[in-house]
Amino acid sequence: MRFAFVKEWRHVWALVSICRVMQVTSRGYRAWRQRPMSQRQRGDMRVLAHIREHYNLSLGSYGRPRMTMELKEAGLDVGERRVGRLMRINAIKPVRTRKHKVTTDSNHSLGVAPNILDGNFLAGGPNQKWAGDISYIWTSEGWLYLAVILDLHSRRVIGWAVSDRMKKDLAIRALDMASALRKPLEGCIFHSDRGGQYCSYDYQKKLQKYALTPSMSGPENAGTNKGQLL
Repeated sequence: MRFAFVKEWRHVWALVSICRVMQVTSRGYRAWRQRPMSQRQRGDMRVLAHIREHYNLSLGSYGRPRMTMELKEAGLDVGERRVGRLMRINAIKPVRTRKHKVTTDSNHSLGVAPNILDGNFLAGGPNQKWAGDISYIWTSEGWLYLAVILDLHSRRVIGWAVSDRMKKDLAIRALDMASALRKPLEGCIFHSDRGGQYCSYDYQKKLQKYALTPSMSGPENAGTNKGQLL
């Protein structure tokens, strides 16, 4: 576990310094790196990859119990103790606050579409420009997330979905509703921020299925665009 911690943070601190703090030798660390990974270690790496994905999709809101439930729904046979151990040694902690909830996480390696709208949120007719966003409401039972899709011509909500979990299927369900209601023709622009829900492979496949052209706000004006949309 000490060597795993050194590996995780070696790009942040000097190897000699972190080895000294963890009370291990740099020689021992290099020997550990050269050992073949055991089957359990390979399994942990696979589980950790899923943990990081769901953590990003939840915008850092999942703790050990909820994370375990999400992984089981994804088909992984894991227990809370194993999930808790991997989260702890990799410094993955839930962010808990009632004052403000960030719903856009653009710190990911997923594909980003160009900003086709470029600040022009006016549409000459229906089904020319759509926009999607995710908001949140604090309730006595925790955060409630709301995904909506607007037709920018009338500013009417044409698709929506709610959930107590921030997952990519929340945004997808809103898109499915809007497409079933409007049946847009090819060329309709769908604009969103750069959040992981909208950049995900599954969401982009849905946009292709419905012949929608993706457009995403630039990182420098995402907040301004959100205000104009809502």
